[in-house]
Amino acid sequence: CAKHAQNIVSCDIYLIDADDSMLFRLTGGELLDRILERGSYTEKDASRVIYQVLQAVKYLHQLGIVHRDLKPENLLYETPLEDSKIVISDFGLSKMEEQGALSTACGTPAYVAPELLQQKTYGKEVDLWAIGVIAFILLCGYPPFYDDNDTQLYKLIIKAEYEFDSPYWDDISDSAKDFIVHLLQKDPAKRFNCDQALQHPWISGGAALDKNIHGSVSAQIQKNFAKSHWKRAFNATIIVHHLTKKTHSGEDDEGNHSTSIGEETSHDCDYL
Repeated sequence: CAKHAQNIVSCDIYLIDADDSMLFRLTGGELLDRILERGSYTEKDASRVIYQVLQAVKYLHQLGIVHRDLKPENLLYETPLEDSKIVISDFGLSKMEEQGALSTACGTPAYVAPELLQQKTYGKEVDLWAIGVIAFILLCGYPPFYDDNDTQLYKLIIKAEYEFDSPYWDDISDSAKDFIVHLLQKDPAKRFNCDQALQHPWISGGAALDKNIHGSVSAQIQKNFAKSHWKRAFNATIIVHHLTKKTHSGEDDEGNHSTSIGEETSHDCDYL
């Protein structure tokens, strides 16, 4: 892979021949688990994670690839070392943007962008929305959009309705909040792209605070991302076609038979 794409672990093989496979031993664990294990955790730590994710996603987008399922569970550490790099995993839903307009409503419910739920054609902007959701979680320990009822959850996402609730956001910088606001833009045309996000002061300008927020963030992660609860609520790949119907089937933008709301699909896992 290209030297500048340090967070890409098998991109060339993935692009050249989908029938080929390589096994990489990633021993560093999942992103949220690593946060829980830390003794100290700051905005700067979160900023460094998002920087790595943005660099990797920028490289994907330059290749014309839209991931379509970015979430904390798909962000893995390569090694247990403190300075280990983050790698992006699970390319079962990724798609080459140049193959035609993307229109399939797919992904993990809490991370999907409004335009995707509205059955509009969409592009790489959906990945930036997901990064905004991830950044939000890294700073408070809970997702910006949540409801036990998926239909209500989708309505919140479509309206981009979220809050920086007290006390969880009291110690978070205005710069961090501004960064998230630019990613969780309802209109994809107004949403930051990777270059804009990388140039934001919270990422590149030293605006991220160095105050320890581990206690509050880890408590919320444990509460909201308990393995059994989170896997049940969000870890399935969900195809959503009608927010008001619980059963519906058709064909997606790839000509495949699509899955109804609430059904689960499995897919292969590749690593970047």
